[in-house]
Amino acid sequence: MHDEQALDLVIRGGLLMDGHGGAPRVADIGVRGALIAEIGDIAPGAAAEIDARGKIVTPGFVDIHTHYDGQIIWNSRLAPSSWHGVTTVVMGNCGVGFAPVRAADRGNLIELMEGVEDIPGIALHEGLDWAWETFPDFLRATERIEHDIDFCAQLPHAALRVYVMGERALRLEMATPEDIARMRSLAAEAMRHGAIGFSTSRSINHRSVTGDPMPLLRAAEEELTGIAMGLADAGGGVLEIIIDFDDPDMLEAEFGMMRRLVEKSGRPLSFSLMQKHGNKDGWRRLLALTAQAAADGLPIRAQVAPRGVGVLLGLQGSRNVFSDCASYKAIAQLALDERVRRMRDPALRAQLLRESQDTPLGKRLNEFDNIFPLGNPPCYDPGPERSIAALARRADADPAELAYDCLLEEDGKALLFSPFANYADQNLDACAQMLADPNTVIGLGDGGAHVALISDASFPTFLLKHWGGGAGRPAFDLPWLVKRQTADTARAVGLHDRGVLEVGKKADINVIDPATIDPGVPVMNMDLPAGKGRYLQKPSGYVATIVSGVVVYRDAAATGALPGRLVRMAAESAAA
Repeated sequence: MHDEQALDLVIRGGLLMDGHGGAPRVADIGVRGALIAEIGDIAPGAAAEIDARGKIVTPGFVDIHTHYDGQIIWNSRLAPSSWHGVTTVVMGNCGVGFAPVRAADRGNLIELMEGVEDIPGIALHEGLDWAWETFPDFLRATERIEHDIDFCAQLPHAALRVYVMGERALRLEMATPEDIARMRSLAAEAMRHGAIGFSTSRSINHRSVTGDPMPLLRAAEEELTGIAMGLADAGGGVLEIIIDFDDPDMLEAEFGMMRRLVEKSGRPLSFSLMQKHGNKDGWRRLLALTAQAAADGLPIRAQVAPRGVGVLLGLQGSRNVFSDCASYKAIAQLALDERVRRMRDPALRAQLLRESQDTPLGKRLNEFDNIFPLGNPPCYDPGPERSIAALARRADADPAELAYDCLLEEDGKALLFSPFANYADQNLDACAQMLADPNTVIGLGDGGAHVALISDASFPTFLLKHWGGGAGRPAFDLPWLVKRQTADTARAVGLHDRGVLEVGKKADINVIDPATIDPGVPVMNMDLPAGKGRYLQKPSGYVATIVSGVVVYRDAAATGALPGRLVRMAAESAAA
């Protein structure tokens, strides 16, 4: 007879960092079914054990800013996030996604996703089966295949607006009162069927692949308020907003609008916050406004990144210093080894170096004091002395020539890193202050997006390695860093059944070797539909990742188990 009290799994002898941020302790964790059943000194007898002696044991990480809206349909594995200890992701950020949608508008939503999130349109066309129209239909479609980790979905504003307004949305027309009422009703419907929230963007930089602005760009406050009230009608859901804040004169007005959304709807809101290189102290004012909102009882948080935000420049990716040059475009479609062979020809080298001085992209990317060899292992805080410009000065070389030669290293697989945010002073001091602020939450990793331009789904691993491993200044306490990407991120989106190691909580757990934890170097993988590529970082140091009590990764290898499920938001459960 099956012993109902027997444990299915014991994680033995690990140093527990339980998600609360306090002092760690050595203890065993016993799992029964999908839940944590015991914590303490557990007797032998479980069906399976993991030896965690000398390792740290944490809750599974919760990543609140991803874009797996397409991948969720064609792939059971939500990698790279699931490789980096993430056990729950939130998709549908930045106002882009694929539901609700009418058949005639599918191409428009693909063009938006390709333009805003740099996911190849051909991969989306091949990978999406469009077995849905409404947002509840989309949620059901995501459940048709099993996944390695849990996922939550937000209702994206662009899709909602096009669904309600059609061509008028694409022409950036104002929504009528009838349009707003319809959007409010559909938002409430989405929340009642399990959406975790609603996302929008007010960024002029977010454009479709055709160069057109997003259909939500000019949405009035009345429209956003109506949608937010739809969440209030349903009694749940969070608001996520991408805002540029590039214009200092608009900063106060935009933040005031966010305040009013929260005041009227009562729903929690998070917004994107980075140190902009053109306005390097604007983030301080935004944190002050956020602190004042918190003091006034308003649940507003700033989503922040743990390192510089920028682009990877390489011969395999979307961009490199020479990618706009006519002579490079002539060879861009050649296989990598053939391109490298051609680029080693002195005549082509000289021609590309001449052309790079005259292209708009080349001029912008030729700011060589802000371009750095990424290296292997990757270095995301190189400092001014490791810029291409500084290296060229020391070698008495031309920086463009040095950048050219760097791109040819590792048989053309080497990468340069060009941060455009959070690195204005060529250090991570601004990041440290944003991370430490009590009114911020870690996000902006964009897992599943910008696939040939960035690889920031590795944020969770970088956070532990850099800020908790002694490289970052100031160093943060490791248990506190664990809390920041488990309990804090879970609560920010209203998830209260995970994010901590407690009896009765969901058994989403990581076993990590602190001596070997490392995000790994970005490598191009041609594994998207239609044979398209994406940068992935395969980390080291994850001994085991467990979802709902089931081991999904062991020593960086997938076990084949797929316990991940859609997490449907329950009414009145969103965090305050």
